[in-house]
Amino acid sequence: MTVVMQEPAAGGRFGEFGGRYVPESLIPACTAVDEAFRAAWADPEFHRELDDYRTTYAGRPTPLTAARNLSAELGITLLLKREDLAHTGSHKINNVLGQALLARRMGRGRLIAETGAGQHGVATATAAALFGLRATIFMGERDIERQQLNVFRMRMLGAEVVPVTGGSRTLKDATNEAMRHWVTAVDDAHFCLGSVAGPHPYPWMVREFQRVIGDEARGQCPDPDVVVACVGGGSNAAGTFAGFVDTAARLIGVEAAGGAAMSSGEPGVLHGSRSRLLQDEHGQIAEAHSIAAGLDYPGVGPEHAHLGASGRAQYVTVTDDEVVRAVRRLAEREGIICALESAHAVAWVLRAAGTPALPAGSTVLLTLSGRGDKDVSQLMEGLR
Repeated sequence: MTVVMQEPAAGGRFGEFGGRYVPESLIPACTAVDEAFRAAWADPEFHRELDDYRTTYAGRPTPLTAARNLSAELGITLLLKREDLAHTGSHKINNVLGQALLARRMGRGRLIAETGAGQHGVATATAAALFGLRATIFMGERDIERQQLNVFRMRMLGAEVVPVTGGSRTLKDATNEAMRHWVTAVDDAHFCLGSVAGPHPYPWMVREFQRVIGDEARGQCPDPDVVVACVGGGSNAAGTFAGFVDTAARLIGVEAAGGAAMSSGEPGVLHGSRSRLLQDEHGQIAEAHSIAAGLDYPGVGPEHAHLGASGRAQYVTVTDDEVVRAVRRLAEREGIICALESAHAVAWVLRAAGTPALPAGSTVLLTLSGRGDKDVSQLMEGLR
């Protein structure tokens, strides 16, 4: 079996992907994060403190819920890893608690973050409040309009939310602005990146902080046939896949049809790393589209690009219409209203069940990465 999801090679490489493509002014900051993470990750006391916060504050371990009604209808066994039940409502808290502890260890007084759907922003604002840090969160103007609940939550938690008005006014542009701001504040602020993207060591570090999802799920269901998760940048999928990459389980990442960097992209550089990106005929970054703000991103984490290239994981797409139908069906059959991002994974299972892609009798472990509270106003239109 191909050896993947280990520590990256020299320079932060996952095969041909990854690396550190940043301005010279950010090289010392990235190096400092790398050195601090390595030291922390080798320190039992750091792990003890992080595990304590995960348990007593974030509510881990999250349960594995059998979707009994859908399982009976689809002819499979569908098990949901319930990251929607973690504090703040998504998997994002796993990574942010780790990075906030790291920032404190490094003597940083402020967290800088980007956010699309707002869940990473809420988690960052939450951790900042918990640890007495300031938080500056960049969010695209378009995402602010469709995620007003999360914007209110961030501000209520004491964070500064900075609207980004350039470009597509979505996650890509929010990340651009967050990285530009980091250049001006490296001595005081830590860039708390929310996905397995960006320059080394972020793709590796975020995956390791999210690995708790896969490790827990492996203990709860050691031998699934298929492991599936939604993929934008891909942190919930990377964390889940890390727990099963050395098993016989098929790993399925589900992208938005309008943001399918794995299915439709080409190799290129964005936000500090080389990965697969949506590009036009001139090699310029193309705009992505998804009904889910968290998947409205023209790239994918470099380790996902490597997982796809190695053949260890498969990446598929679903449409916005399939996603809305999946939200409704999960709600009506199981009493769970999931986030639009998570519904991408559900939509693929609904479509694939009973076909050669997902034969009858399969056991499927699906990471339900977040809850749907934030999407209610959007869904009110889509479900009428």
